[in-house]
Amino acid sequence: MKLIDTNVVAIVPAAGIGSRMGAEIPKQYLQLNGQSILAHTLDCLLSHPKVTQVIVALHPDDKFFPQLSQASHPKLQITQGGKERADSVLAALSLCQSDVWALVHDAARPCLTHGDIDKLIDARQEFPQGAILGAPVRDTMKRTTDDGTICQTVDRQLLWHALTPQLFPAGQLAQNLRSGLASGALITDEASAMELAGVSPGIVTGRTDNIKVTHPDDLGLAGLFLNAIEQQSS
Repeated sequence: MKLIDTNVVAIVPAAGIGSRMGAEIPKQYLQLNGQSILAHTLDCLLSHPKVTQVIVALHPDDKFFPQLSQASHPKLQITQGGKERADSVLAALSLCQSDVWALVHDAARPCLTHGDIDKLIDARQEFPQGAILGAPVRDTMKRTTDDGTICQTVDRQLLWHALTPQLFPAGQLAQNLRSGLASGALITDEASAMELAGVSPGIVTGRTDNIKVTHPDDLGLAGLFLNAIEQQSS
C-alpha cells in the first residue's frame, strides 16, 4: 500500500479526566493564558498547513468541548473516545483512510510549535516506518527498590523522554493498537504499540518546552513557555 505523503491527520485523545490535577473539570479544559489547554493545542494543529484534518476523541459525557471556538472549525471532527488512550486513538483512526499518516498528540501538551511538527513530518524520509518527538535525558537517572531506596544509577546515554506528536501510517498503527490491546499488553503511547509488533520507530529531537500539563504546578510553567513561543513567532 502506498501512503499518501501529503495527507496528515492529527488525532487528539481527549477523553481523560486528569485526576492528578485535583480539579473539578478535566485538565484539558483548565484555563491557560486566556483559553483552555485543549484550545491552545488545537490552535497549533488546526493552523498547520500540512495537517488536513484534526480528529478529537472525547469522553461521552463531555459538556465542555462545544463551548470552544475551535469546535466549529471546518478541519475538525469529533468522535467518542474510550477508557484507555489506545481506545481513543483507535476510535479516531476508524475515521481515517488507512493510507494517510496519523499524527497523534496529547491534548494536554499546549506548547507545541509548527517547527516541531515540520521536523516530524520531514523525518518520514529517514524513518518511513514512523517516528516520535523526544528529548534526550539530561538528569542523572536512578532506579529504586520498592521501599524507595536507590539501588542503581542508570546510564542516561541513549535514553530519551518520549514526547508527542507521534507520527505513523494510520493503517499500520490501527492494526498494531488492536493487536496490542487484544494481547493485554501495556500500551502507554503509539510507539509502544508499534514496538510490540516488531517495528522500531525513529526518534526526532523536539523542544523541551513541549511539556505535558499533568500536575497543578505545570500550569504556570506552560504559561511562561507559551508567552515565550508567542514572542519568538511575532
